[in-house]
Amino acid sequence: QVLASCSFDRTAIVWEEIVGESNDKQRGQSHWIKRTTLVDSRTSVTDVKFAPKHMGLMLTTCSADGVVRIYEAPDVMNLSQWSLQHEISSKLSCSCISWNPSSSRAHAPMIAVGSDDSNVTYGGKVQIYEYNEVTRKYAKAETLMTVTDAVHDIAFAPNLGRSFHVLAIATKDVRIFKLVPLRKDSSSSAPTKFEVQVLAQFDSHNSQVWRVSWNITSTLLASSGDDGCVRLWKANYMDNWKCTGILKGDGSPVSGQPGALSGVLGSATAQSALNGAQVLLFPSG
Repeated sequence: QVLASCSFDRTAIVWEEIVGESNDKQRGQSHWIKRTTLVDSRTSVTDVKFAPKHMGLMLTTCSADGVVRIYEAPDVMNLSQWSLQHEISSKLSCSCISWNPSSSRAHAPMIAVGSDDSNVTYGGKVQIYEYNEVTRKYAKAETLMTVTDAVHDIAFAPNLGRSFHVLAIATKDVRIFKLVPLRKDSSSSAPTKFEVQVLAQFDSHNSQVWRVSWNITSTLLASSGDDGCVRLWKANYMDNWKCTGILKGDGSPVSGQPGALSGVLGSATAQSALNGAQVLLFPSG
């Protein structure tokens, strides 16, 4: 297992889990070893994410100075060596990043970057960057201009063969966007343009929303906010999103509330959703 962490000390660290030791007392036990420290940032590193597996062993960081860095480990057996492959400069302080997990050749590698910048002169706190095979660089493809408040978390939904992308955003509320790629010339060096649609917007937390996370089939979204609750969102066959469950911080359902787990789900389904939500809120990246 490999873990990446980031910190206000301007670094990102890659850790590897080691199981088994020659020492009899530690044999069979696991512990974590620091493999490398990435020190390129000049300000706080605010988020770190591994790229999708089909891209190889790549790691992305974003910093308060608005720089996104993409590293690659050329040898997966040597986690102490990482090379800086790309630097993406944004005009806004970066707070969170998310890779598009699509492995389809029809979709170029794509990163969504969220900002908590307080500068109101810059509209659009979410930017989408896409890799271009012609220039071999990442370029800004889209800015979500309707997101004007601080963004705390951002998450692409698993693609599952869709021709479009779905992006969840945690800001002063929960928002779900649909990004439909517009056809372009494959030899063009210009980034893809998207038709941006708002699928859903919820202010049920009545407070800042801090985390959003999808289940593996992208049918369920979990969000957590300052109200101390985790809320589960699901779309029906008409693609209308509604709250299907509310959980307290300790994992127990909120009784007497619209959408409480006990009111809309059977006990087995409720327990499954509860377990899934607990896992979703603590992503390995």
